[in-house]
Amino acid sequence: MHNVLLTGFEAFDQDTLNPSWETVRRLDGTLLSDDVRIVARQLPCAFEQAPERLRQCLADVQPILVIAVGLAQGRSDLSIERVAINLNDARIPDNLGHQPIDTPVVPGGPAAYFCSLPIKAMVRALRAAGIPASVSHSAGTFVCNQVFYSLQHALAGSAVRSGFIHVPWLPQQAAQAGSALPSMALETLVEGLRIAVLTALNTEHDVLETGGQVS
Repeated sequence: MHNVLLTGFEAFDQDTLNPSWETVRRLDGTLLSDDVRIVARQLPCAFEQAPERLRQCLADVQPILVIAVGLAQGRSDLSIERVAINLNDARIPDNLGHQPIDTPVVPGGPAAYFCSLPIKAMVRALRAAGIPASVSHSAGTFVCNQVFYSLQHALAGSAVRSGFIHVPWLPQQAAQAGSALPSMALETLVEGLRIAVLTALNTEHDVLETGGQVS
């Protein structure tokens, strides 16, 4: 049996849940074919712990494909990230109270890594299913970007394709915060991630789009 690894984050700051974990855990154990299944793992929202936990997941699961998922408050769609940068620059402390400023994710590592997933094909498939999606060119500089960079660094030179997707708040989170920030239903997030995974598995070469159709 081949494994697809999906990771999501624990709850962060004042939230009691994290939509990234709520989404991926509902896909845990899903069979994508007779010999491919999804394995979901949770990561800590902590700079000192997340990369090591990710490495443990990679070693334990031995995946053929990896997609890390995180929350991006304010975004309204499934944002498929194109590039991870070698920079930690935390606006606020993580769950352990740490707040690195202008430090590298990997000392001496490349300035950036590009996603190895067929991101434009994934966006096209999501939109065809009626699910808002876009290619994003910034994963930020918090733990999400750190995990994205660490993932690409760990798998550089291997045949395992990998990347990162940001998801919006859940409706109940926006309602509880009394915020006008956009949100997306959990059922939509789950179906969207399932489509994204299937597209990544079944697309060898990314599509070419023009006219800003997937930007």
